[in-house]
Amino acid sequence: MTIARHHFYFHPSEVEQAMSGVAPEPVTGSSVDIGGVRYPVMQVGATLTRQDRRDFNAGEVERAMQALGFPLHSTTAG
Repeated sequence: MTIARHHFYFHPSEVEQAMSGVAPEPVTGSSVDIGGVRYPVMQVGATLTRQDRRDFNAGEVERAMQALGFPLHSTTAG
């Protein structure tokens, strides 16, 4: 997967391990279910890549998580 012009290779189990024990931030936008916990996609991207959130966008993380088979959710106002 490519996030912020950097290439990363993750197996779904590595993503689950990296997010295990990480407290989810409040979901205000797109989110992804990892190990039965819903995380904001930007939190997942920052945790996995160790990059500043300003260096990538939610779409990059969404595509990567979808390719790995994790369920995505979008928030709707109201």
